[in-house]
Parts: sequence; C-alpha cells; structure tokens
Amino acid sequence: MFTGIIEEIGTVQSLSKRAADAMKMVIKCSRILEDVHLGDSIAINGVCLTVTSYSEEQFTADVMPETVKATSLGDLKSGSKVNLERAMSSNGRFGGHFVSGHIDGTASITRIEKNSNAIYYDLEMDKSLTDMLTKKGSIALDGVSLTIFDLRDSHVTVSIIPHTLEGTIFPTKTIGDLVNVECDMIGKYIYRFLTKGHDDQQPSRLTPSFLKEHGF
Repeated sequence: MFTGIIEEIGTVQSLSKRAADAMKMVIKCSRILEDVHLGDSIAINGVCLTVTSYSEEQFTADVMPETVKATSLGDLKSGSKVNLERAMSSNGRFGGHFVSGHIDGTASITRIEKNSNAIYYDLEMDKSLTDMLTKKGSIALDGVSLTIFDLRDSHVTVSIIPHTLEGTIFPTKTIGDLVNVECDMIGKYIYRFLTKGHDDQQPSRLTPSFLKEHGF
C-alpha cells in the first residue's frame, strides 16, 4: 500500500529488454535505499514493483509483460527520471490517499497552463477510467496523489502546487506525454458494486427500486 506522496526522484540507470516485452530496470537513488530489503515493494511512477537486488546506490526490479503493456514504463530509457515511493509503514502518516500501485491505464497530457502559484494539467484518458472518478476526488498520476480539479467526459484537470512540482517529475512533462493512472481505490469498488453483478454477466441488483423496496 502506498500514499501517493513521492519520497525521491530516481534515475533509470539501465533497462534490459527481454522476450515477450518483459524487462529489467536498474534505478539509481539514495533515500529509498535507507532501509531496503529484498522483496520490498517500491512504486516507480506509480507502478508497484519488487526489489530483486540492490546496492548502496541502486536497486533492480523486474517488469512483467502485462505491466509493460498497461503502463508507460515501456517508454522509459536510460537517464529517465522517475517518481519513487516505498510501501507505507504501519506507523507512518497517511498524507495522500489509498494507492495500491496497480495501474488502471494511461492518460495523455493535453494542456499545461500556469495560474498564479499553481500549474494546471489537462489529461485525456479512456472514459472507462473517468467513469470511476469524481470532481474533488483523488487520483494518482505517475504515483502522485492529486485532487481532481475538473472532470468532463474523458478529460481530467488537476492543479499542482510548487512544492509538489519540485518533488516529482512533473516539471519534465510536456504535452503529449503519457502518465500512469490509478483511480481512487474506494471509488473503483463502489463503481463495480453499483454497476456489475457478482459474475460480470448480469447487471447489479442495486437499483433505485431495490433500495426503495428495502427502506432506503
């Protein structure tokens, strides 16, 4: 479990492509390695990956073909900057929101506009993602916990303050870049509960008439 509060910006030291779109990533960093252990979970641009080896200056993680296909990690190259966050400790503060590190899809940046002390980012994504979002709700973009400023059809707007910009890779983003999207976990479960049956073959029985019949 993660919070969407980025701890460090790391650098891709190397990428080793493997068969069937799998790859191995070596990430150079420092703070993340302070208490690292084999098998630890670290979110790289919002994607939960497992530490398979490490040294004093870097760690290695394997990326499965499905993860490469579903995220923007395949666009990284040697020298790319990435957002890093360790899995939340049980005694830590919950500064962001519930982030699982399981990416729902990607979004394309369509507008970047400075407004006073904030920068607005417009993003276009599949409507199946925006259906699970709500205005003023939470969203994780490249692992960063953000509040949805505006929501319309397949477009989302977020507003990022200078402190968040300085501690993440967002200043390196340009129009057309892809970012990883994780919709709010609670919202996803509610959406599924309201729209899907237990086997996905039948619609949910939770309808206005059902609620009325049961005293709601």
